[in-house]
Amino acid sequence: MTRRDKREQRIRENPTNVALSDFEALINRHGYIEAGAKHQKAVIGGHIMTYKRENPVKAVYVRQLLAFIDLVQKEDQEP
Repeated sequence: MTRRDKREQRIRENPTNVALSDFEALINRHGYIEAGAKHQKAVIGGHIMTYKRENPVKAVYVRQLLAFIDLVQKEDQEP
């Protein structure tokens, strides 16, 4: 298991108190970040999610990001 996999597993097990750097690393692994003033945009597949850059990241944003990641992975697996 790679470091990236361990980070994602740790975030999935405990979505509260996720560091901003870990959150953004997870976004960059599955998509990319579009810059904004206070609210950045995470683009995962065809889904766009805005989030506020604060440390630690609120659990609502983490759960929403994980849902988008799961949805995109499910779409990729379908024939």
